Amino acid sequence: MEPGSVLVVGSLNMDLVVAVERHPKPGETVIGGDLQRFPGGKGANQAVAAARLGARVRMVGRVGADAYGAELKRGLEAEGIETTEVAEVEAPTGVALISVSAGGQNAIVVSPGANARLRPEDLNPEPFAEAGVVVLQLETPLETVRRAAELGRAAGARVLLNAAPAQALPDDLLAVTYVLVVNEFEAARVAGADEPEGPDAALALARELARRVPLVVVTLGGRGLVWAGAGGEG
Repeated sequence: MEPGSVLVVGSLNMDLVVAVERHPKPGETVIGGDLQRFPGGKGANQAVAAARLGARVRMVGRVGADAYGAELKRGLEAEGIETTEVAEVEAPTGVALISVSAGGQNAIVVSPGANARLRPEDLNPEPFAEAGVVVLQLETPLETVRRAAELGRAAGARVLLNAAPAQALPDDLLAVTYVLVVNEFEAARVAGADEPEGPDAALALARELARRVPLVVVTLGGRGLVWAGAGGEG
């Protein structure tokens, strides 16, 4: 385990974005602005954020043998991220189709593509042995996320799980997670509870989840965040 070394296991998507006056109704066509293309995917975004904060980062993921896949890998490498574990598979690179209304509301369709082909048996234990922190999300198969968490925990790394997109999580995954990061909706989904209304309710939900995970962070958008764990709460 190398302190300051981050291993991100997760998704790489190309985000295709069009601005529209309003989102279309079913069966309707609307005219939008120019198509914009941005590198994305929750996993790749986390890898870039960690690299920009000064960590040594390695990315594990899957892309297609296409122009989007090559562009995404080049973008990570330009950020100083190691991509030897980002392999090409016989599937298109993941894509997010995003329309943004004049009011700032997004409508998003994600085609996982190659991300769905990252299987538990594809994970090489060697990068986990070198990582101080393993960062995970839920845009790859859940069984792969669980295996990555197990490999990270076994290697002595701290496992950080950003539980998005929201879904119920198995107890054995939470058992090997050190930090759980969720928004209010995701926290409710993981806990099997109603969505909290306000920071006090979100903190109560964080306390509940902290019975199962050492540290829980619930993000509140523009209102900041709350946290709870063995070291206290805030």
